[in-house]
Amino acid sequence: MPLALRIRLAVLGAATSLAAALVAPPAAEAAAPGDHSTNARRAQASWAALQRWFAVPDGSGLYREQFPVAAGDGAYSYEWPFSQAHVAALDLTGMSGAHSDAASYVDDLAAHDAAQLHYWTPASTTGLPGFASGAEPPFSSGGDLFYDDNEWVGLQDVQHYLQHGDAASLDQARQIFDLVMSGWDSDPAHADPGGIFWTQAPWSQDRNTVSNMPAAELGLRLYSLTHEQRYLDGALRSYRWTNANLRTPEGLYYDHVDLQGNVEKTIWSYNQGVPVGVNVLLYEVTHDKSYLQEAQRIASAALAYYAQGGRLDAQPPFFNSIFFKNLLLLSSVKSDSAVREALVAYADRLWTQHRDPATGLFRFGDAAGTQMIEQAAVTQVFAVLAWSRGDWSQLY
Repeated sequence: MPLALRIRLAVLGAATSLAAALVAPPAAEAAAPGDHSTNARRAQASWAALQRWFAVPDGSGLYREQFPVAAGDGAYSYEWPFSQAHVAALDLTGMSGAHSDAASYVDDLAAHDAAQLHYWTPASTTGLPGFASGAEPPFSSGGDLFYDDNEWVGLQDVQHYLQHGDAASLDQARQIFDLVMSGWDSDPAHADPGGIFWTQAPWSQDRNTVSNMPAAELGLRLYSLTHEQRYLDGALRSYRWTNANLRTPEGLYYDHVDLQGNVEKTIWSYNQGVPVGVNVLLYEVTHDKSYLQEAQRIASAALAYYAQGGRLDAQPPFFNSIFFKNLLLLSSVKSDSAVREALVAYADRLWTQHRDPATGLFRFGDAAGTQMIEQAAVTQVFAVLAWSRGDWSQLY
Protein backbone atom coordinates (compact mmCIF):
# COMPACT_ATOMS: atom_id res chain seq x y z
CA MET A 1 0.00 0.00 0.00
CA PRO A 2 1.55 3.35 -1.00
CA LEU A 3 2.84 5.44 1.89
CA ALA A 4 0.72 8.42 0.81
CA LEU A 5 -2.35 6.20 0.89
CA ARG A 6 -1.39 4.87 4.31
CA ILE A 7 -1.15 8.35 5.78
CA ARG A 8 -4.32 9.49 4.02
CA LEU A 9 -6.18 6.52 5.46
CA ALA A 10 -4.96 7.51 8.90
CA VAL A 11 -6.71 10.88 8.75
CA LEU A 12 -9.81 10.27 6.64
CA GLY A 13 -13.08 8.78 7.80
CA ALA A 14 -16.82 9.15 7.55
CA ALA A 15 -19.36 10.40 10.04
CA THR A 16 -21.00 8.02 12.47
CA SER A 17 -23.74 8.26 15.07
CA LEU A 18 -23.42 5.28 17.36
CA ALA A 19 -25.19 4.50 20.60
CA ALA A 20 -23.14 3.79 23.69
CA ALA A 21 -21.73 0.31 23.39
CA LEU A 22 -18.71 0.00 25.66
CA VAL A 23 -18.53 1.16 29.26
CA ALA A 24 -15.49 3.29 30.07
CA PRO A 25 -13.37 2.18 33.01
CA PRO A 26 -13.76 4.25 36.17
CA ALA A 27 -12.70 7.88 35.95
CA ALA A 28 -10.21 7.25 38.76
CA GLU A 29 -8.00 5.45 36.24
CA ALA A 30 -6.84 8.81 34.91
CA ALA A 31 -5.02 9.35 38.19
CA ALA A 32 -2.72 6.40 37.59
CA PRO A 33 -1.99 6.30 33.83
CA GLY A 34 1.23 4.32 34.31
CA ASP A 35 -0.27 1.62 36.47
CA HIS A 36 -0.19 -1.93 35.07
CA SER A 37 -3.82 -2.61 35.96
CA THR A 38 -5.01 0.63 34.41
CA ASN A 39 -3.24 -0.09 31.14
CA ALA A 40 -4.35 -3.72 31.09
CA ARG A 41 -7.97 -2.59 31.38
CA ARG A 42 -7.45 0.06 28.72
CA ALA A 43 -5.89 -2.49 26.39
CA GLN A 44 -8.74 -4.93 26.99
CA ALA A 45 -11.38 -2.27 26.30
CA SER A 46 -9.60 -1.11 23.14
CA TRP A 47 -9.32 -4.69 21.89
CA ALA A 48 -13.00 -5.34 22.61
CA ALA A 49 -13.93 -2.28 20.54
CA LEU A 50 -11.69 -3.46 17.70
CA GLN A 51 -13.51 -6.78 17.65
CA ARG A 52 -16.94 -5.18 17.88
CA TRP A 53 -16.60 -2.64 15.10
CA PHE A 54 -14.04 -4.09 12.67
CA ALA A 55 -14.20 -7.91 12.73
CA VAL A 56 -15.94 -9.36 9.68
CA PRO A 57 -18.45 -11.99 10.91
CA ASP A 58 -17.90 -14.49 8.10
CA GLY A 59 -15.49 -16.93 9.75
CA SER A 60 -12.43 -15.55 7.91
CA GLY A 61 -10.90 -13.97 11.01
CA LEU A 62 -10.29 -10.80 8.99
CA TYR A 63 -11.21 -7.16 9.55
CA ARG A 64 -12.64 -4.15 7.78
CA GLU A 65 -10.20 -1.36 6.95
CA GLN A 66 -12.17 1.32 8.75
CA PHE A 67 -15.36 2.11 10.65
CA PRO A 68 -17.73 3.27 9.45
CA VAL A 69 -17.22 1.48 6.15
CA ALA A 70 -16.84 3.89 3.22
CA ALA A 71 -17.94 3.51 -0.37
CA GLY A 72 -15.27 1.67 -2.31
CA ASP A 73 -13.79 -0.16 0.67
CA GLY A 74 -12.83 -3.76 0.05
CA ALA A 75 -14.37 -6.58 1.99
CA TYR A 76 -11.22 -6.88 4.11
CA SER A 77 -8.36 -4.68 5.27
CA TYR A 78 -4.95 -4.52 3.70
CA GLU A 79 -2.32 -6.86 5.12
CA TRP A 80 -0.39 -4.22 7.04
CA PRO A 81 -3.37 -3.17 9.18
CA PHE A 82 -4.23 -6.82 9.77
CA SER A 83 -0.67 -7.54 10.89
CA GLN A 84 -0.95 -4.79 13.49
CA ALA A 85 -4.10 -6.37 14.91
CA HIS A 86 -2.15 -9.63 14.95
CA VAL A 87 0.64 -7.96 16.93
CA ALA A 88 -1.92 -6.46 19.30
CA ALA A 89 -3.21 -9.96 20.08
CA LEU A 90 0.35 -11.07 20.77
CA ASP A 91 1.05 -8.06 22.99
CA LEU A 92 -2.09 -8.78 25.01
CA THR A 93 -0.74 -12.25 25.83
CA GLY A 94 2.35 -10.61 27.36
CA MET A 95 0.56 -8.48 29.94
CA SER A 96 1.34 -9.13 33.59
CA GLY A 97 -0.39 -8.42 36.86
CA ALA A 98 -3.56 -9.47 38.61
CA HIS A 99 -5.89 -7.73 36.16
CA SER A 100 -4.15 -8.63 32.91
CA ASP A 101 -6.05 -11.85 32.08
CA ALA A 102 -3.31 -12.40 29.48
CA ALA A 103 -4.01 -16.12 29.06
CA SER A 104 -7.48 -15.36 27.74
CA TYR A 105 -5.92 -13.90 24.57
CA VAL A 106 -4.00 -17.03 23.57
CA ASP A 107 -6.94 -18.27 21.51
CA ASP A 108 -7.21 -14.85 19.84
CA LEU A 109 -3.54 -15.08 18.94
CA ALA A 110 -4.00 -18.53 17.40
CA ALA A 111 -6.95 -17.25 15.35
CA HIS A 112 -4.81 -14.39 14.04
CA ASP A 113 -1.96 -16.77 13.20
CA ALA A 114 -4.40 -18.67 10.99
CA ALA A 115 -6.03 -15.60 9.43
CA GLN A 116 -2.63 -14.04 8.66
CA LEU A 117 -2.10 -16.85 6.15
CA HIS A 118 -5.00 -15.58 4.04
CA TYR A 119 -2.47 -13.02 2.74
CA TRP A 120 0.25 -15.59 2.00
CA THR A 121 1.21 -16.14 -1.62
CA PRO A 122 3.55 -18.97 -2.70
CA ALA A 123 5.48 -16.85 -5.19
CA SER A 124 6.39 -13.24 -5.91
CA THR A 125 8.36 -11.28 -8.48
CA THR A 126 11.61 -12.58 -6.98
CA GLY A 127 10.30 -16.15 -6.95
CA LEU A 128 9.96 -16.38 -3.18
CA PRO A 129 6.81 -16.63 -1.05
CA GLY A 130 5.55 -13.92 1.24
CA PHE A 131 2.57 -11.86 2.33
CA ALA A 132 0.68 -9.90 -0.32
CA SER A 133 -0.82 -6.51 0.47
CA GLY A 134 -4.34 -7.88 -0.02
CA ALA A 135 -5.95 -11.12 1.02
CA GLU A 136 -5.46 -13.91 -1.51
CA PRO A 137 -8.31 -15.78 -3.26
CA PRO A 138 -10.94 -16.81 -2.38
CA PHE A 139 -11.08 -13.87 0.03
CA SER A 140 -9.82 -11.19 -2.33
CA SER A 141 -7.52 -10.76 -5.31
CA GLY A 142 -4.20 -10.40 -3.48
CA GLY A 143 -1.89 -7.51 -4.26
CA ASP A 144 1.69 -6.38 -4.60
CA LEU A 145 4.21 -7.45 -1.97
CA PHE A 146 5.75 -4.79 0.26
CA TYR A 147 8.97 -5.72 1.98
CA ASP A 148 8.20 -3.66 5.08
CA ASP A 149 4.80 -5.33 5.44
CA ASN A 150 6.56 -8.67 5.49
CA GLU A 151 9.23 -7.48 7.91
CA TRP A 152 6.62 -6.50 10.49
CA VAL A 153 5.20 -10.01 10.31
CA GLY A 154 8.69 -11.48 10.60
CA LEU A 155 9.41 -9.40 13.71
CA GLN A 156 6.05 -10.41 15.16
CA ASP A 157 6.99 -14.03 14.44
CA VAL A 158 10.23 -13.66 16.40
CA GLN A 159 8.41 -12.02 19.28
CA HIS A 160 5.90 -14.90 19.20
CA TYR A 161 8.76 -17.38 19.38
CA LEU A 162 10.42 -15.53 22.25
CA GLN A 163 7.19 -15.29 24.22
CA HIS A 164 5.68 -18.69 23.54
CA GLY A 165 8.36 -20.86 21.93
CA ASP A 166 6.31 -21.25 18.74
CA ALA A 167 8.61 -23.04 16.28
CA ALA A 168 6.33 -22.42 13.28
CA SER A 169 6.66 -18.68 13.83
CA LEU A 170 10.44 -18.91 13.77
CA ASP A 171 10.33 -20.90 10.53
CA GLN A 172 8.09 -18.26 8.97
CA ALA A 173 10.42 -15.48 10.09
CA ARG A 174 13.28 -17.22 8.30
CA GLN A 175 11.25 -17.40 5.08
CA ILE A 176 10.42 -13.72 5.34
CA PHE A 177 14.06 -12.79 5.81
CA ASP A 178 14.95 -14.64 2.60
CA LEU A 179 12.18 -12.77 0.79
CA VAL A 180 13.31 -9.31 1.91
CA MET A 181 16.95 -10.04 1.11
CA SER A 182 15.80 -10.88 -2.43
CA GLY A 183 14.63 -7.26 -2.66
CA TRP A 184 18.17 -5.84 -2.51
CA ASP A 185 19.00 -3.34 -5.26
CA SER A 186 21.93 -4.93 -7.07
CA ASP A 187 22.34 -2.37 -9.86
CA PRO A 188 25.55 -0.36 -9.28
CA ALA A 189 24.41 2.22 -11.85
CA HIS A 190 21.69 3.51 -9.52
CA ALA A 191 22.22 6.56 -7.37
CA ASP A 192 23.11 5.42 -3.85
CA PRO A 193 23.32 1.81 -5.04
CA GLY A 194 22.11 -0.95 -2.78
CA GLY A 195 19.36 -1.04 -0.21
CA ILE A 196 16.17 -3.07 -0.07
CA PHE A 197 13.36 -1.76 -2.19
CA TRP A 198 10.14 -0.77 -0.46
CA THR A 199 7.91 -2.85 -2.69
CA GLN A 200 7.82 -5.25 -5.61
CA ALA A 201 5.20 -3.04 -7.28
CA PRO A 202 6.44 -1.65 -10.62
CA TRP A 203 5.32 1.89 -9.80
CA SER A 204 7.94 2.42 -7.07
CA GLN A 205 11.69 1.90 -6.98
CA ASP A 206 12.24 3.67 -3.67
CA ARG A 207 14.55 2.29 -1.05
CA ASN A 208 13.31 3.21 2.39
CA THR A 209 14.45 3.34 5.97
CA VAL A 210 11.38 1.24 6.73
CA SER A 211 12.36 -1.49 4.28
CA ASN A 212 15.99 -1.63 5.44
CA MET A 213 16.17 -1.05 9.19
CA PRO A 214 13.41 -3.58 10.04
CA ALA A 215 15.23 -6.05 7.78
CA ALA A 216 18.36 -5.45 9.86
CA GLU A 217 16.37 -5.91 13.06
CA LEU A 218 14.87 -9.16 11.80
CA GLY A 219 18.27 -10.42 10.71
CA LEU A 220 19.79 -9.66 14.10
CA ARG A 221 16.96 -11.42 15.91
CA LEU A 222 17.43 -14.48 13.72
CA TYR A 223 21.20 -14.40 14.17
CA SER A 224 20.86 -14.31 17.95
CA LEU A 225 18.56 -17.34 17.81
CA THR A 226 20.34 -19.43 15.16
CA HIS A 227 23.94 -18.10 15.02
CA GLU A 228 23.81 -18.39 11.22
CA GLN A 229 26.27 -15.86 9.82
CA ARG A 230 24.10 -14.95 6.84
CA TYR A 231 21.61 -13.25 9.13
CA LEU A 232 24.25 -11.02 10.68
CA ASP A 233 25.77 -10.27 7.28
CA GLY A 234 22.41 -9.27 5.82
CA ALA A 235 21.56 -7.17 8.85
CA LEU A 236 24.84 -5.26 8.72
CA ARG A 237 24.50 -4.65 5.00
CA SER A 238 21.05 -3.07 5.41
CA TYR A 239 22.09 -1.15 8.52
CA ARG A 240 25.20 0.33 6.89
CA TRP A 241 23.39 1.26 3.68
CA THR A 242 20.68 3.12 5.59
CA ASN A 243 23.21 4.99 7.69
CA ALA A 244 25.15 5.97 4.59
CA ASN A 245 22.17 7.19 2.58
CA LEU A 246 19.24 8.15 4.82
CA ARG A 247 20.67 9.51 8.06
CA THR A 248 20.09 13.21 8.69
CA PRO A 249 22.89 15.61 9.71
CA GLU A 250 21.38 15.51 13.21
CA GLY A 251 21.56 11.69 13.28
CA LEU A 252 17.88 10.91 12.74
CA TYR A 253 16.50 9.21 9.63
CA TYR A 254 14.81 10.39 6.45
CA ASP A 255 12.11 8.33 4.74
CA HIS A 256 13.50 7.14 1.39
CA VAL A 257 15.69 7.75 -1.61
CA ASP A 258 14.72 7.14 -5.24
CA LEU A 259 16.89 5.81 -8.05
CA GLN A 260 17.89 9.33 -9.07
CA GLY A 261 19.21 10.06 -5.58
CA ASN A 262 16.34 12.31 -4.50
CA VAL A 263 15.77 11.98 -0.75
CA GLU A 264 12.31 12.30 0.81
CA LYS A 265 13.12 14.00 4.10
CA THR A 266 10.08 13.40 6.31
CA ILE A 267 11.07 12.32 9.84
CA TRP A 268 8.54 9.58 10.69
CA SER A 269 8.62 8.27 14.25
CA TYR A 270 8.87 4.58 13.38
CA ASN A 271 11.92 5.33 11.24
CA GLN A 272 13.65 6.61 14.38
CA GLY A 273 12.50 3.80 16.66
CA VAL A 274 13.68 0.85 14.60
CA PRO A 275 17.31 2.05 14.34
CA VAL A 276 17.30 2.26 18.14
CA GLY A 277 16.28 -1.40 18.30
CA VAL A 278 18.83 -2.38 15.65
CA ASN A 279 21.67 -0.80 17.61
CA VAL A 280 20.53 -2.49 20.82
CA LEU A 281 20.58 -5.88 19.10
CA LEU A 282 23.97 -5.14 17.52
CA TYR A 283 25.31 -4.39 20.99
CA GLU A 284 23.89 -7.65 22.30
CA VAL A 285 25.39 -9.81 19.56
CA THR A 286 28.77 -8.04 19.31
CA HIS A 287 29.22 -6.66 22.87
CA ASP A 288 30.50 -3.47 21.22
CA LYS A 289 29.36 -0.64 23.52
CA SER A 290 29.46 1.89 20.71
CA TYR A 291 26.22 0.38 19.39
CA LEU A 292 24.50 0.82 22.74
CA GLN A 293 25.72 4.41 22.87
CA GLU A 294 24.34 4.97 19.38
CA ALA A 295 20.97 3.55 20.41
CA GLN A 296 20.89 5.93 23.37
CA ARG A 297 21.89 8.86 21.19
CA ILE A 298 19.14 8.20 18.62
CA ALA A 299 16.52 7.68 21.33
CA SER A 300 17.44 10.93 23.09
CA ALA A 301 17.52 12.88 19.83
CA ALA A 302 14.18 11.46 18.72
CA LEU A 303 12.47 12.13 22.05
CA ALA A 304 13.75 15.71 21.97
CA TYR A 305 12.60 16.15 18.36
CA TYR A 306 9.09 14.84 18.99
CA ALA A 307 8.72 16.81 22.23
CA GLN A 308 8.60 20.00 20.17
CA GLY A 309 5.42 21.56 18.87
CA GLY A 310 3.17 18.55 19.30
CA ARG A 311 5.20 16.55 16.78
CA LEU A 312 4.69 13.23 18.55
CA ASP A 313 0.91 13.45 18.59
CA ALA A 314 0.93 14.53 14.95
CA GLN A 315 2.47 11.18 14.02
CA PRO A 316 0.10 8.29 13.23
CA PRO A 317 -0.37 6.09 16.30
CA PHE A 318 0.71 3.06 14.29
CA PHE A 319 4.09 4.70 13.79
CA ASN A 320 4.36 5.70 17.43
CA SER A 321 3.60 2.20 18.71
CA ILE A 322 6.64 0.89 16.81
CA PHE A 323 8.72 3.86 17.94
CA PHE A 324 8.04 3.28 21.62
CA LYS A 325 8.42 -0.49 21.53
CA ASN A 326 11.94 -0.10 20.24
CA LEU A 327 12.67 2.43 22.96
CA LEU A 328 11.39 -0.07 25.53
CA LEU A 329 13.77 -2.62 24.03
CA LEU A 330 16.58 -0.13 24.73
CA SER A 331 15.28 0.36 28.27
CA SER A 332 15.48 -3.38 28.85
CA VAL A 333 19.25 -3.03 28.50
CA LYS A 334 19.85 0.51 29.74
CA SER A 335 17.08 1.83 31.94
CA ASP A 336 15.92 5.34 31.09
CA SER A 337 12.96 6.74 32.99
CA ALA A 338 12.43 9.35 30.25
CA VAL A 339 11.31 6.65 27.82
CA ARG A 340 8.60 5.22 30.02
CA GLU A 341 7.50 8.67 31.17
CA ALA A 342 7.08 9.79 27.55
CA LEU A 343 5.16 6.60 26.69
CA VAL A 344 2.90 6.87 29.76
CA ALA A 345 2.09 10.49 28.94
CA TYR A 346 1.39 9.64 25.29
CA ALA A 347 -0.83 6.69 26.25
CA ASP A 348 -2.80 8.84 28.67
CA ARG A 349 -3.39 11.46 25.97
CA LEU A 350 -4.64 8.71 23.66
CA TRP A 351 -7.17 7.63 26.28
CA THR A 352 -8.32 11.04 27.48
CA GLN A 353 -8.19 13.04 24.25
CA HIS A 354 -8.81 10.62 21.39
CA ARG A 355 -11.17 7.94 22.71
CA ASP A 356 -14.91 8.07 22.17
CA PRO A 357 -16.38 6.61 25.39
CA ALA A 358 -19.60 5.73 23.56
CA THR A 359 -17.87 3.30 21.19
CA GLY A 360 -14.41 2.70 22.61
CA LEU A 361 -12.93 3.83 19.28
CA PHE A 362 -10.05 6.28 18.86
CA ARG A 363 -10.17 9.19 16.43
CA PHE A 364 -7.35 11.38 15.22
CA GLY A 365 -7.16 14.73 13.50
CA ASP A 366 -10.37 15.77 11.77
CA ALA A 367 -11.44 12.23 10.97
CA ALA A 368 -15.03 11.31 11.82
CA GLY A 369 -14.20 7.62 11.78
CA THR A 370 -11.45 5.24 12.87
CA GLN A 371 -8.95 3.20 10.91
CA MET A 372 -8.60 -0.36 12.12
CA ILE A 373 -4.82 0.03 12.24
CA GLU A 374 -5.23 3.00 14.59
CA GLN A 375 -7.33 0.93 16.98
CA ALA A 376 -4.80 -1.92 16.82
CA ALA A 377 -1.90 0.45 17.50
CA VAL A 378 -3.40 2.01 20.61
CA THR A 379 -4.22 -1.47 21.90
CA GLN A 380 -0.53 -2.32 21.55
CA VAL A 381 0.51 0.84 23.41
CA PHE A 382 -1.69 0.07 26.41
CA ALA A 383 -0.79 -3.63 26.37
CA VAL A 384 2.99 -3.16 26.50
CA LEU A 385 2.58 -0.68 29.35
CA ALA A 386 1.07 -3.62 31.23
CA TRP A 387 4.15 -5.78 30.56
CA SER A 388 6.85 -6.46 33.12
CA ARG A 389 10.07 -4.58 32.43
CA GLY A 390 11.92 -7.88 32.30
CA ASP A 391 9.94 -8.82 29.17
CA TRP A 392 10.70 -5.67 27.18
CA SER A 393 13.68 -7.46 25.62
CA GLN A 394 11.18 -9.43 23.48
CA LEU A 395 9.83 -6.32 21.77
CA TYR A 396 10.82 -4.67 18.53
